[in-house]
Amino acid sequence: MDNMIDIAYAQQPAQGGPAGAFFVQLIFLIGIFAIFYFLIIRPQQKARKKHQEFLAQLKKGDKVITSGGIWGTVVDIGEDTITLKVDANTKITFTKDAIVSYQPKVKEENTEK
Repeated sequence: MDNMIDIAYAQQPAQGGPAGAFFVQLIFLIGIFAIFYFLIIRPQQKARKKHQEFLAQLKKGDKVITSGGIWGTVVDIGEDTITLKVDANTKITFTKDAIVSYQPKVKEENTEK
């Protein structure tokens, strides 16, 4: 009977202890978190910081574009809002976060020809 028990144990695959499996899962989770951090979180933080710096540098007279595609000239800058002049008698107030970028430079050569 002792031989049967020895044979039964010999046929089972070798398994690591519960501590070994825990460390493998822990390393796997840390690896996944590192991938998410470097591919998603970190670039998003850099872009947010760059956008905040852009908003802090805005001044009256800058020509900008909103996230909705409206082109205008900065007339007034508040704490959380910006007022744009979009036409001769039309001013619209936006939140600062709605401003996406400066208007692209239009070559004056094309208008002169």
